[in-house]
Parts: sequence; structure tokens; C-alpha cells
Amino acid sequence: MAFYAQLKEFILGESLPTSAHAEERLSKAAALAVLSSDALSSVAYATEEILLVLVAAGSGALGWSLPIASGIVILLVIVVMSYRQTIRAYPKGGGSYIVARENLGLYPGLVAAASLMIDYILTVAVSVSAGTAALTSAIPALQNFTVELCLIFVFLIMVANLRGVRESGRIFMIPTYTFVVCIFILLIIGFYQKLTGHIPQSYPVIPAKESLSLFFVLRAFAAGCTALTGVEAISDGVLAFKPPEWKNARTTLLYMGEILLIMFLGITLLTNAYHIAPESGQTIISLLGREILGYHNPFYYFIQIATLLILLLAANTSFADFPRLCYFLARDGFLPRQLALLGDRLVYSNGIIFLSIFAAIVIIVFRGQVNAVIPLYAVGVFTSFTLSQAGMVRHWFKEKTSGWKASALMNSLGALATTLVLGVIVSTKFFLGAWLVVVAIPLVVILFINIHNHYQFVADRLSIQGFAPSNYFIRRPKGNTIAHPTVVIVGQLHQGTIEALNYARSIADEIVAIHVDIGSTNRAKLQERWQTLEADIPLVILDSPYRSVISPIVQFVDEFENKHQGLLSTVIIPAFVTRNWWENLLHNQTTLFLKLALRAKKGRVVTTVRYFL
Repeated sequence: MAFYAQLKEFILGESLPTSAHAEERLSKAAALAVLSSDALSSVAYATEEILLVLVAAGSGALGWSLPIASGIVILLVIVVMSYRQTIRAYPKGGGSYIVARENLGLYPGLVAAASLMIDYILTVAVSVSAGTAALTSAIPALQNFTVELCLIFVFLIMVANLRGVRESGRIFMIPTYTFVVCIFILLIIGFYQKLTGHIPQSYPVIPAKESLSLFFVLRAFAAGCTALTGVEAISDGVLAFKPPEWKNARTTLLYMGEILLIMFLGITLLTNAYHIAPESGQTIISLLGREILGYHNPFYYFIQIATLLILLLAANTSFADFPRLCYFLARDGFLPRQLALLGDRLVYSNGIIFLSIFAAIVIIVFRGQVNAVIPLYAVGVFTSFTLSQAGMVRHWFKEKTSGWKASALMNSLGALATTLVLGVIVSTKFFLGAWLVVVAIPLVVILFINIHNHYQFVADRLSIQGFAPSNYFIRRPKGNTIAHPTVVIVGQLHQGTIEALNYARSIADEIVAIHVDIGSTNRAKLQERWQTLEADIPLVILDSPYRSVISPIVQFVDEFENKHQGLLSTVIIPAFVTRNWWENLLHNQTTLFLKLALRAKKGRVVTTVRYFL
């Protein structure tokens, strides 16, 4: 085994067979940790974001945090109940992209997908930056290494997710539940001290820099709506649950909503009761912990560590759902097809790596500062909320199944509420940075369309629809003695493959074609088309339980050559050539790696038959 393969196996673990996919499912307890960490961790900064806006109007305005938080709680209840309807209607997974595309059309679906993709990237950046801020609040000496710490944390979360769904569930359960327990203990101690009168009686004097107005309050409300990010993750990840998937997902979503509501409202109430005002270099959780527990209390540091871990793991919600969203888009031809491939550990490894790279870029650009990224946050998620809920309303009116009127009413309320909130967020945050997301969403949709157009062009150019064997067969009489055996690699049956087979007929006196089935081949259909078009050449379909294309081919070629000792064999690999070099990035680079693997052994000819598009 090569050094790279050994290192990969050491870090990520042994490859899992496709048959183990059903085993890589999550219980409700594990799913709550993996899919709800983003939503649950938002309590560490949602109240803080409200106060950071309100403090500009002076200490007297900080009391507005309570009515604002109450409005957000009402919105949370509406959104959770709405997504419970979505899970019931789409028991196999009803993410915003699927719901919007099926019920509203292609472009609304792509807008929802682009919004979610951007939001997932920002979620990683915000969560990791916020977690790092919790660490540097407790240890100020580390503040100069904020960006470096953020990048290290992104790498560690990436590796944990590359190890597989079940592995990541085991890793993330303890920190998630530790954080929840810590916050509940903090709330209990805080409310006890409030009842016994051990609290500060007034806010510190802070001069007003802005006047208190409706627009100002709405801006604080928009900032606090970050508490709802990640709520949709469970409906996106229904198939990650153990059977019965949709029932377990609905139950878990309800648990998540209840826990999130109690923690967010409790922290806001205590912050108001203890007259906590934002301070530079300190998070609200840190300030509240110091006020309730004391600076030198070991439990204070334990809460900070738990907050650090949950905020880092909040990024895991994106790592769980972003690759799955990319899979759906890649399957439909709107993203590179490499993103639809399962990795060695039965996760969409390319999507995980893709997310890590873009999140790292955002962290570097914004220097790991939470407050710099927050204005970009929530635009994407509320756009997808709105399109998903609107799609569900149309779904109920089309299907009219049992209880559809109540479900349609619930989703209508959800669509109306999220539309209003989206308007508030865009209008209040537009010039603070939200314009970047507003501009980015249509640009990403245009990218989707261009990728899809390229794949459609390739499919049209390679199509053999309507071709008859007499149009292109080049027959060569077969002698009694085999002098030149040849293997032709067949990925798909298209014009490029036919040219490669014709070349094989022109040079070889024994030809065998091989195709590797990684679990996605319709064997009956392939064999039927093969018998119609290429019946004179045998087709061997190789099983690949570990989804490797190269290993089964190399093994077959070795065995084929052993049967033809002393003869020079040829391996022919069909490959099409794109019009532009960058278009090649949209296709798997299997040909390159296959040639390298086959040429490792002397005594054979490896040639590529290229078909120019």
C-alpha cells in the first residue's frame, strides 16, 4: 500500500463497503448532536447580537432585548412547526432545494439551493469564529492567533466528518449535551440568585450614539434572528436517521425546538436581570458566567470550554447537510459530478472538503471576527425558509391529503413570517454587508445554469440515440491464433466509447470490454444496449463494493494478462476532450489516475482514444 493510502487509512479509518451504508445511521440522541448543534449553539451569540445593536442607543435601550427575544421565540415556534409539516410530506428528505424545485419551479429551487450553500459556508465561519472567541475570552493571550486557531479547528472538524456519519455522531454527542447541561445549570443558579436578590441593580452608564426608532429595533431583531439558523437542518437530513426516519426526524426537531427556546429565552432574561452590557473581548456568556459564578470559579471555565466546543461543533451541521445538498445538485447536473460520489467512509467526501476550503477563505478574509461575518448571516437561511414554506403551501393544495388544510395553514403562516423577517434582515443589514449575499445568490444560480448547460452539451454530443450498428461497425476477421489481446475500459456507452471499440477492432484479435459497477449501474439496461450495439465484443461488469474504479480494473487486467503469457496486451481508455480547459474540472479525473496505476507495470501498452467534443 502506498504511503498516501496508509496515511489516509490511519487518519480516516478503513474503507467501508457500500453494503454498510444502512448501518451508518443516527439515533435520535446522536442526530440531535450532529444536526442540531448549529441551532443549539446559536444561544451563545444570538442575545449578544441583539445587545450589540441596542447598546448604540445607550444603556436605557438594552431592556428592549426582552420584547425582541419574545418575537424571535414566536418565530421559532412557527418555523419548527412548519418544518414538521415538511418532514411529514417528504419522508425521504425534503430540503429547501427539493421542495422549492418540485412545487415552485427550477429557478426558485436553484435560488433556495444557492442561499443554503452560502449560509452553510457562513455557518462554519461564524461558528468556528465564535468558538474561538469563547476561548480567547477566557485566555486573552491567544487573541493574536485567532485566524490560525480558526483554521486548525476547521481542519479538525473536516477530519472528524471524513471519518463517517456514525463516527462524527459519537465524537459530537458528549460536547453537545455537555453544553446544554451547562447552560441549564447556569440558568438555574442565575434565576436562584435573582430570586434571592444577589444581582446588580442597574446597567453601567453608556451614552447613546443613536436614537431609538422602529428601524433601530428592527435591526436588533434581525441580528437576533441568527438564533434560528440551523433549524432546517433536520428536515434536510431525514435519511441520516435510523428507521422510521421521518418519525424520528419530527420528534428530534421538536426536542431541538424546545431546548433552543428555553436556552435562548433564559439567557436573554438573565442578561436583562443582571444588567449585562456588551464588552470588547468578552462574550455575553462569559460576562454572564462571571457575574453569576465569579471569575475564579472552575465551573465558569468549564462553561467557556463547553461553549467553545459546541460552537466549533455547530459547524458540523453544515458539514452534515452541505455535502448532501451538493449531492442533489450534482445528481441533477448543476454542480460538478465529483460531489455526488461517496467517499471511503460512506460520506460525500468531496463536498466536505469543498465546504472546508470556502469556509477557510471566509475566515481569512474576515480575520475570524464574528461581528464582521454576522451581517452576512441569516439572509441565505431565511431566503431558503421562505421558498421552502411557500413550496409546501403549493404542495398541500396539489396533494390535498388527509389534514392538508391545517398543514397548508401552518406552512402559510411560516411563509408569511419568514418573508417578513427576510425583508427586515435585508433592509436593516444591506449596507452592513448583507448586499454581498444578495449579489452572490444570483451569481451562484448563474453558475449552476452554466454547469448544467455544459453537461447537457456533453450529453448531446456523446449521445448514440438512434444509431444503428451498421453505421459504425468496423469488423476484423478473427484468426486461430491470438497475437494481440486488448482490454477496453467502458464507463458509459457513448460515441467516445464506440470510437475506442472501433480502434480496438482495428488492432486486436481478442477484445474484452470491462465496466465497473460502484453501485449505481443499471446492469440490465447496460447489457441490453450493449447487445444491440456491440454484441461482437463481450462485456464484463466488475463489482466494486468499496466504490473504487481503479482497483478492480487493475486486478482484472493482471488476471487477463496472466491468461496471455508472453503477449503484449493493450489497455484502451476512452476519453472525451472538452472545449475549454476549465470545463475539464467538471468531470472526474479517473482517466489520469487509471493510466498512472496501469503504467506501474511494464510489458503492456496503455493508450487513450480521445473524442473531441
